[in-house]
Amino acid sequence: MHDSDRQKTILAILGPTASGKSALAFSIAKEINAEIISADSRQIYRELNIGTAKPSQETLRQIKHHFVNELSIGDPFTAGNFAREASARIRNILHSGKNVLIAGGSTLYLEALLNGFADLPPADTEKRQQLAIELETFGSKHLFERLRQLDPLQAATLDHTKTQRLVRSLEIIELSGHTVTEMQKKHIQPLADINVITCGLSLPRPLLYEKINRRTDQMLASGLLQEAVALFTKYYPYCDVITTNALQTVGYQELFAYLDEKTDFKTAITLIKQHTRNYAKRQLTFFKNRLNVNWMDAPENEHELSMLTTSCCRMITGN
Repeated sequence: MHDSDRQKTILAILGPTASGKSALAFSIAKEINAEIISADSRQIYRELNIGTAKPSQETLRQIKHHFVNELSIGDPFTAGNFAREASARIRNILHSGKNVLIAGGSTLYLEALLNGFADLPPADTEKRQQLAIELETFGSKHLFERLRQLDPLQAATLDHTKTQRLVRSLEIIELSGHTVTEMQKKHIQPLADINVITCGLSLPRPLLYEKINRRTDQMLASGLLQEAVALFTKYYPYCDVITTNALQTVGYQELFAYLDEKTDFKTAITLIKQHTRNYAKRQLTFFKNRLNVNWMDAPENEHELSMLTTSCCRMITGN
């Protein structure tokens, strides 16, 4: 790492969905010549646009956003992949003399980048298919008992009915020759040698819910249903384990249920708003329990955005 990198501070801007973190990051980046590391596990997919509240083309043109529009649905990419690649890019940006901002709300991405991650082997399609056949043939209790014999500590953290984590745990053991418990002890801290200030945007719960509902309506007015129709036609009938994860995104999955005639349109919209509110609550719980966050009042107008931008710039530059 270059000596000049150590003298710089980077700011991580977190917050629940619809809290305004993207707008704040953009405002700061313009002031201090920064590039943005997007910690959003859905905006990385080219095909997911309106439903992920992806930055506009004009915003992307003005400020370099990393991990936006870089993958297609079905491309494998884990939180560990993100943390490794983000760490490398952060160092390259700092070495070039520019500033860096991290902005996003994807808990797995933020956990891996800010708190570290276990160096687990990537998913193996053939091994996973073998385990899926075993699961279907013998049932989840059979696989759970095998995991309990091999890695009792990991088994103790699982519910045998949560088959995705069960299969993944056995996959890791069979691919690496080590238990998940052993692998997790080899913790990688991607940003251990970089000064990161983590700031979170806070706003009253009723106001947050109002913003979520209003943004959902704006997404629908901007063509969210049409985007969902295109995705449904291309992917939905043929989903496998990988693509299903990308498409199980709030805003899309409810409209897929409507397009699959499993619910009506009004109910789908109600569920989008409800599920987004639930997601925001889970994000806030994670931020408060897992990260050391300096909370700030979310700006509610242009004047407050300008004032907060100035304050955040001082945190980074010291001026």
